[in-house]
Amino acid sequence: MSTASSSSSANAAKGDQQPMNGADVLVKSLVDHGVEVLFAYPGGCSMPMHQALTRYGDSIRTILPRHEQGGAFAAQGYSRSTGKIGVVMATSGPGATNLVTAIADAKLDSIPMLCITGQVPTGAIGTDAFQETPMVEICRGITKHHYLVTDLADLPRVMKEAFHIATSGRPGPVLVDMPKDVQLGNFPIDMDPEMDLPGYSPEAPKVAGETIKQMAAAIKLARRPVIYAGGGIISGEASEELRELIKKTGIPTVTTIMGLGAVSPDDPRSLDWLGMHGAAYANYAVRDCDLLIALGVRFDDRVTGKVEAFAKDAKIIHVDIDSSELNKNKQAHIPVRGDVKDVLVQLNKIVQAPEIEAWQKTCTELKAKYPLKYDNSFDGILQQHAIATLSDITADRETYVSVGVGQHQMWAAQFFKFRNPRTWMSSSGLGTMGFGLPAAMGVQAAHPDALVIDIDGDGSFQMNIQELATCFCEKLPVKVLLLNNQHLGMVVQWEDRFMDRNRAHTYLGPIDHEEAKGKSTADRFEYASDRYPNFVQIAKGYGCGAATVKKKADLEGAMREMIDHKGPFLLDVEVPYQEHVLPMIPGGMTVDDMLLD
Repeated sequence: MSTASSSSSANAAKGDQQPMNGADVLVKSLVDHGVEVLFAYPGGCSMPMHQALTRYGDSIRTILPRHEQGGAFAAQGYSRSTGKIGVVMATSGPGATNLVTAIADAKLDSIPMLCITGQVPTGAIGTDAFQETPMVEICRGITKHHYLVTDLADLPRVMKEAFHIATSGRPGPVLVDMPKDVQLGNFPIDMDPEMDLPGYSPEAPKVAGETIKQMAAAIKLARRPVIYAGGGIISGEASEELRELIKKTGIPTVTTIMGLGAVSPDDPRSLDWLGMHGAAYANYAVRDCDLLIALGVRFDDRVTGKVEAFAKDAKIIHVDIDSSELNKNKQAHIPVRGDVKDVLVQLNKIVQAPEIEAWQKTCTELKAKYPLKYDNSFDGILQQHAIATLSDITADRETYVSVGVGQHQMWAAQFFKFRNPRTWMSSSGLGTMGFGLPAAMGVQAAHPDALVIDIDGDGSFQMNIQELATCFCEKLPVKVLLLNNQHLGMVVQWEDRFMDRNRAHTYLGPIDHEEAKGKSTADRFEYASDRYPNFVQIAKGYGCGAATVKKKADLEGAMREMIDHKGPFLLDVEVPYQEHVLPMIPGGMTVDDMLLD
């Protein structure tokens, strides 16, 4: 293929049948598919695509992250908060492999994402050329689909298919690997070819009326039913239909951590979320139910614990768009492959409220007996108190929350009230530290006027701290509530509970601290004696606002300063490191083994 001339590049946008180079074809395809923002870091094998992005700069905003992983998580934040596809671009070799963790993350959480990577020229593939990596092979098990484009004539079809696959059925990430010579070559291109996807049928079949009647009958006969709603409700835009079902039937409802926001926590039938660190009352209700209505869930191990003991006395209805999830981890009595929104629309037309007054009372009593709580008498700042305070003072405005991974993630899920879908961003299936800040960047790019807060821990935050530069330079006024305990708190908790408090590389400060190794003797409300690093100085060095707070009496004022700041802002909150996330069901165990204190 010939190298594109400057004249052909300039004429790229004049018409679909005009000669276009591959880079222009790709970028025009992004624009044609409605992409308004992408996150991209340039390099040798992606430079032609970046040049094309400048030619379409009036139609698409390119945000430059400071690390490719940050860009990919930002694309996720954009997607999770909007329901639209998130797009990230990187060069070949290390640039491309830096996307891998975020791609795997998107696959497990069913996030639609298009990942575009540069690749060495086609003639060099397989020669171990400079910055060559076999991205299709690397990503084969962590993408919904993947392409290596070796012929420019295939590119418009590939792009059309990539968007379709990523967003249809059960969403997920798609990889398009672009050799440099394909980006530079030009050829008269048909920009609207037919797709060629034999065997791909993502749309779930219309659920038979008889199946809907069967579901309605099971609900009518139940005396202790529970709705178990997951991320499929969010991705399927079915929150309103779920809320209608709850209103019509009065059935107590639990969500997964991915399902937060699908049900308002203010609903009297809400039992919040279940699982390893979910509410005790949610777990007890599921244990004792006689009908479990599972909607858009995976029955993953963090929810079920010992799977054979999970809802062991219940009849199970399981609705999911992905047939592979039905009967995978838990056998269903009524397995239903279908679009959860469509199923709920049909069900709501005929469902009748069961006679469950006694069960409703039981669930209300469970909620009162086993509340989510913390020691409010402590004169310092506990992590739970900080999050609850933030939830209270932001309740009356459009607020989006992202989190890193660890204790702070669980406490945010417990104590921040998510009243609307797509306001909670969490790496839930893969549990990727470093997710919080870049995800918040993507949310802020999608919702420029909203309040976007990354609730993070010092360990998780430092994995992508460099994205503070992106926040400042790209004018993304993300706020960071940093719950800083100087430790890897969740690992410390497991050391305390199951490993005789033996510290094994969980202290994040200088190694001469007594917590750096050996058996810990620290009290519950112990603080690290050293503060390392100085996050306020780091944030200010990036151009962000920053402050630190230790006293409980100063917390709300410091938070309001953070919220009112016009640009990105980091609030470093000093918290103790011996606090544990409770309740806790130890891995592989049952609700009856739940730790409450």
